[in-house]
Amino acid sequence: MDTVTIGIITLSDRASRGEYEDRSGPEIKKYFSERIKNLIEWRYEVIPDERDKLRKILIELSDLETGLICTTGGTGPAPRDITPQVTEDVCDKILPGFGEEMRRVSLQFVPTAILSAQTAGIRNKSLIINLPGKPKAIAECLGAVYPAIPYCLDLIGAPRMEFTDKGNNAFRPPGK
Repeated sequence: MDTVTIGIITLSDRASRGEYEDRSGPEIKKYFSERIKNLIEWRYEVIPDERDKLRKILIELSDLETGLICTTGGTGPAPRDITPQVTEDVCDKILPGFGEEMRRVSLQFVPTAILSAQTAGIRNKSLIINLPGKPKAIAECLGAVYPAIPYCLDLIGAPRMEFTDKGNNAFRPPGK
């Protein structure tokens, strides 16, 4: 089984300045560590909500064939929330179903989930998924889209990730 690379980018002005500890990025790492059988090489960054910085990192990670890139934070309507817009700018293809499903699930917990513009897209052989900035919401949103991730990665030619049966079963068509 090959080693796979997963990128995690936390967008937070305050966490990037060290005013508080990032809890969302580690929550993503925990989620996938429990569900992926491969050895994982993590690429993790905490950056301010800055368009150029996020754009540069997303491009670098996808050019390095990082199969899965998850962002956390910056998906709301505030002026410095720019994550979905930058994701759309760098992607070759947008997968709106990811954002739709994450919002649908989140609305069961908070009525303000409708304010989130989170999305997902493909750049090169990387799947980029925008997640909310609240640690509790990360597991809820990933749980909603997790079954589609392995087959999506297969379809775009990303390095193959082998998934455990923990939580929602990852889906691949028979014979894949």
